[in-house]
Amino acid sequence: MANTKPDSAAVQAFSSKIYANTAPAQDPTIYPSSYQVTAASSTTETEYQNTVWSRQLGAYMEISEIGGMIDRKAMYVVGKGYKVKKRFLRRTKDPLSHVRGNGLDTANTIFYNAVRVYTTGGDFFAEIVRNKRGELRNLKPLNPSTMKVIANDKGIITKYIQQPENTTGKEVTFKPKQIFHLAYNRIADQIHGQSVIAKLERLIEMRRESMNDMRVVFHRYVKPLLISSVDTDDETEIATYKNKLDNSMEKGENMVVPKGILDGIEKMSIPQFSTLDPLPWIKMLQREFLKAEGVPAVVLGVGGDSSEAESKILYLSWQQVVEFNQQFLEEQIKAQLGIDVEFEFPASIAPELIEDEKRDPALNSNKVNPRKDQK
Repeated sequence: MANTKPDSAAVQAFSSKIYANTAPAQDPTIYPSSYQVTAASSTTETEYQNTVWSRQLGAYMEISEIGGMIDRKAMYVVGKGYKVKKRFLRRTKDPLSHVRGNGLDTANTIFYNAVRVYTTGGDFFAEIVRNKRGELRNLKPLNPSTMKVIANDKGIITKYIQQPENTTGKEVTFKPKQIFHLAYNRIADQIHGQSVIAKLERLIEMRRESMNDMRVVFHRYVKPLLISSVDTDDETEIATYKNKLDNSMEKGENMVVPKGILDGIEKMSIPQFSTLDPLPWIKMLQREFLKAEGVPAVVLGVGGDSSEAESKILYLSWQQVVEFNQQFLEEQIKAQLGIDVEFEFPASIAPELIEDEKRDPALNSNKVNPRKDQK
């Protein structure tokens, strides 16, 4: 008599062959499981080193929304490049013209790199190289994970220590005037900046889970699960049939079985419209990504449901974010390098808003002056 008990059912290794990289297979080093808001520690510090840079960089490299957002922000901040104020020019020569970074850089590419790094990790470090006359000769970007910031008990930075990246290296100590340090979005008395990745870790997990889940769902339309009823309880015969069925499904080939051996095969595919529509959820996650740095979708070249007038206002708001970052860069370059520069915004929306107001004054009922705070 055939064994009809529930424990006689066998589970096929179908998913392990085709869906190895689905939602359960997550990389905890890039996607930490942290769904709770943790209590912030004291902001008073005497030393700091970014120990999670590899995770932050992994998120930047792997998540398209994050990488695109940070890259586009840096492009707008650096804009059309910098201009050195005339009173800082000596014989009409640009004092940043000697800057070559690691040999492949220019001043513009270093500043572009700086915006991406301090947005991703909170801090950008570069070694300041000067000649005997104290003139700037080079800015060499450094790995932020190797830099330790040291402060005294009053919270004043006294030195930087570069940790070796291998066992054969040695620590290198720098004075504050030897390091160009951009600490973005500092909080209270912290001696370091704040990474945007920390605000997005939960969204990163949700997006990856959603994309992997939907990958399985949509693939099941083409490759449905199969439940076979076989007229045997012999484990060896069942295992043989399982292997043949797996190989047949994996290669997309037909399989023939003797009459009377197989009672039937039931397909367990996911019917169309039987699940929640994932697109609104994924779009909501994308909007949350963009909110972290105030980057509107139109800047990333993503079409949305916004009207032309609304898109212009969003772009104007984005311009304020960019100009704040430009001001941050300009002030730090002047304070730390002694050079007064100005970054130009790539394309201002203000003139077009003024023309729109002339045609229809009701568009600016709040009396917003788009020329205000423009460079």
